[in-house]
Amino acid sequence: MKTTESSPSVIYNYKKVKTFYLLSTLIPWLFWFVAGYVSWIEPHQDIFLNIASVLSFIGLLAPVAISFFLISKDSALRKDVMGRFFNFKDVKLRYFALACLIMPISIMTAQAISLLFGYSPSQFIITGNFTFSSGIFPVWFLLIMAPVFEELAWHSYGTDSLRRRFNLFKTSLIFGIYWGVWHMPLSSIRDYYQSNIVESGWIYGVNFLVSIVPYVLIMNWLYYKTGRNIIITIIFHITAGFFNELFAPHPDTKIIQTVLLLILAVVIVIKDKNLFFNNDSLQPRIQ
Repeated sequence: MKTTESSPSVIYNYKKVKTFYLLSTLIPWLFWFVAGYVSWIEPHQDIFLNIASVLSFIGLLAPVAISFFLISKDSALRKDVMGRFFNFKDVKLRYFALACLIMPISIMTAQAISLLFGYSPSQFIITGNFTFSSGIFPVWFLLIMAPVFEELAWHSYGTDSLRRRFNLFKTSLIFGIYWGVWHMPLSSIRDYYQSNIVESGWIYGVNFLVSIVPYVLIMNWLYYKTGRNIIITIIFHITAGFFNELFAPHPDTKIIQTVLLLILAVVIVIKDKNLFFNNDSLQPRIQ
């Protein structure tokens, strides 16, 4: 059958869900736990953190390599991914605008709300400093490339391999939980973002995990509203990390941001419940 925007048939070709998720977990975790050990050998020597950063970057590349390997075995998948990567013509501009604006607006709104509770207006200052280090790689490089490599894996193969089995709501919840667990070994690497979150207090670590669920619901909504456009997810992911580092939000402000994202996700799911709960069309038309 010829695959079209409204045909769900190609989704069923994303059938190596166990292979994808097992390898995309074990290989990164192996490199990240080793990186965590190496990073603490001599905390005052940058060489060990630099080695750890290279190891962690190799781990980051594993899911996209696995994804591309699985896609390369199926001509229908190759055609599908290439088509989704460049399907800009019929995508309405409002979804690109939302992908660019949701995360910066959410953190700035959270900062504004935090002022009502006595937190400092200095959160709005663009300091030019980052809250974490990344060894041999510039932080700005990881803020851009980590989302690119992750979304090339999660939304070229990962999400659709779950979607062939579950509705979009369950797919998003399952992946959100998985993604939170997938990040956990990064907390063992000295001075990395997840490590600094854990050191800030358990409530901030929990907030990071909880925030992923509404984040994924919103991102997958954008993904399907744009005909499964991969670039949309990359843009959304980049803005999430970049704008949380551009400003200087208090850790409590990020909890407020999570609440705002939860509210937005609930509104989106309620207003577009057919998209999230209806399995009749796995590939809804571009809207």
